[in-house]
Amino acid sequence: MISSKVCIVGAGPGGATTALFLAKMGIESVLIDKAKFPRDKICGDALSGKVVETLNKIVPDFIQHFSAEKFQLPCYGVEFVAPNLQSIKLPFKKDFETNKTAPGFIARRIDFDNYLINEVKKQPLIQFFEATEISLFEKQNDGWLIKNADETFVCKTKLLITANGAHSQFSKKIGGIEVEHQHYCAGLRAYYKNVGGLSPHNFIELHFLKEFLPGYFWIFPLPNGMANVGVGMRSDYVSKKKVNLKKEMLHIISTNSILKERFKNATLVDDIKGYGLPLGSKKRKLSGDGFMLIGDAASLIDPFTGEGVGNAMWSGELAALQAKICLEKNDFSAKELLHYDDAVNKKLGGELQLSYRMQQLVNFPWLFNFIVKKANNNEMLRQTLMCMFDDVEIREQFKKPSFYFKLLFSK
Repeated sequence: MISSKVCIVGAGPGGATTALFLAKMGIESVLIDKAKFPRDKICGDALSGKVVETLNKIVPDFIQHFSAEKFQLPCYGVEFVAPNLQSIKLPFKKDFETNKTAPGFIARRIDFDNYLINEVKKQPLIQFFEATEISLFEKQNDGWLIKNADETFVCKTKLLITANGAHSQFSKKIGGIEVEHQHYCAGLRAYYKNVGGLSPHNFIELHFLKEFLPGYFWIFPLPNGMANVGVGMRSDYVSKKKVNLKKEMLHIISTNSILKERFKNATLVDDIKGYGLPLGSKKRKLSGDGFMLIGDAASLIDPFTGEGVGNAMWSGELAALQAKICLEKNDFSAKELLHYDDAVNKKLGGELQLSYRMQQLVNFPWLFNFIVKKANNNEMLRQTLMCMFDDVEIREQFKKPSFYFKLLFSK
């Protein structure tokens, strides 16, 4: 049996980040994952500035090393396509063409997650166990006992950090997080080669097509002429409208007046795969007696942008900081761990709620069309939208009726 004061179940970006931050603080941990790395993870593959910010704290010269990796592309912005097919391109940073440091990246999760695991393996304070699926979580007086099915792996820990994704049974059965369709998104991901018209600056594309509202269609460029292509729609709408996402995705590619030209020479190079996105559009309890939930296991995906990796890594950092406090106090109680909930809510709560409000924009296509048209003709509004990615206070304007009133009468 292994004994550790901190055990992390799930070695995706959230779990790996937690272990790396703990190691940086001189704290030993056990990190476990059911998969053998490298392994695939169905995702949009975009890595935001949150990812860059977090890794810069724990990996020396991260940007220099990561920028040299052939599996990634630097990403400088996003293009929104309104229901009327008018689009607006928004750089993540002003004067991005002269900025040598990319504000974000795009990389397949099979590559990025393995990159993080290689960083984990460099740390002597992290005991990493892969191909180890935990099937039993048993609460004891002095912590948790966890085991795999045949009990070839048994670990005793004071503090359990659960980072095992959207389908975490621990989150559902012990954490009390339920799947609620109005706070859940269904998505499909496919890899295509030779999609035409990709941005020379690797802007990601989000298409809000009138025939697919309130869902969205995306294209994210990847190295070697590849692209991550997919669709997403909130699960309650999928159920209500009886939407076959795969059928709709292929229909969009073959019939949309613009996209069909861009895909005429494209080749599907992998199976179309589905996945679920637990959205952070509802405040939930993220901890309990001797445990914390992070990332997708804590339902922290951004309701508007679909951002999951960055939020998982942010929550991993906060979990590591709280773990340090628990160890110093020798207090792993539910009361003490509520400070982690407070930290996550302070860091992400306002952003997630504002994104939930912005998600509602797709229910008003005329308003979406209007904002895109106005922004293309109004530099001040365009700059406001650009700042939206970094400034939550700017996003706050989007839920105020006065903001739209001003838009109507501005030039």
